[in-house]
Amino acid sequence: MTQELQQLRERALAELEQAETPEALEAWRLAYLGRSGQVTLALRGIGQLPAEERPAAGQMANQVRQQLTDAHQARQAALEAASAQERLSAQALDVRLPGRPPSLGYLHVITQTLREIYDIFGQMGFHVYRSREVEDDVTNFQMLNIPPHHPARDMWSTFYTTDPGVLLRTHTSPGQIHAMRAYHPDPFRVILPGKCYRYEQVTTRSEHMFYQVEGLVIGQNITMADLKGVLENFVREMFGPERRLRFRASYFPFTEPSAEVDVDCVLCHGEGCQLCKQSGWLEILGSGMVHPNVLRNGGYDPEVYTGFAFGMGPERMALLKYGIQDIRLFYGNDLRFLRQFA
Repeated sequence: MTQELQQLRERALAELEQAETPEALEAWRLAYLGRSGQVTLALRGIGQLPAEERPAAGQMANQVRQQLTDAHQARQAALEAASAQERLSAQALDVRLPGRPPSLGYLHVITQTLREIYDIFGQMGFHVYRSREVEDDVTNFQMLNIPPHHPARDMWSTFYTTDPGVLLRTHTSPGQIHAMRAYHPDPFRVILPGKCYRYEQVTTRSEHMFYQVEGLVIGQNITMADLKGVLENFVREMFGPERRLRFRASYFPFTEPSAEVDVDCVLCHGEGCQLCKQSGWLEILGSGMVHPNVLRNGGYDPEVYTGFAFGMGPERMALLKYGIQDIRLFYGNDLRFLRQFA
């Protein structure tokens, strides 16, 4: 019996070395260590041996079962380690390769344009004054010399809320009232940037939501010449020292006198092209001296104080500066377009 058990152990260990897969290993376990396995049958047969042979045979059988069990566990661990190594090799990460840099964000082209505008006016002593986007009818229209049913309101059709008289501002001009009341009675110079909203058709040149930058200067002895000097300096800083300006008489309810400001076309330099409609000029902003009624509504005596105001669209500035033909590209979220300005 002892010799048979030794032969069984050697045969089992030899077959165990040939087991290369989990399925083959499980078949080996059932063949030798299962309920009907050869080692189990050998243990059951010990009771049929003579009494004097049973102790040695039993001890030998238990040793063989333990050796095969240990060998099975070792082989199973080796196969699992080999399988894990194979998976790692198939999905290996070559740490010698350079790392992939994360994709960093960057400023939107309109944000860049706004910051450039802030910087230019900051050099002239202006500072930024923030004003609210949700306004009431009185501040957005009436205090700016635009009473109910005034025909100028057709130019500023807007979005109204469910609260009577509360609307999304159509321009940054109501910020003039807020700024004057905040600084009264001192003189000041500010720019008021922010979003505006108008209920109009979206085209290549207009959007229902857009930015404006309002400028306002209040003081004594402020004249149209001061306005002209500020705007000339701004345009030449923004578009280049070779730019030429043209002031055209216009009408705004909240300024008197009023003027539209044009710059010679950045593409054709005044020769005439499709962008400037063969005129050689491009409109960039509106301006004028603050109307006496608006000064009174802001708390300033028009007999003592004067001032000028202007308003421009950063989208229009970016269109002209970079030669872009369609304003909708700014908010279309097309990274192919936006990355050009990163």
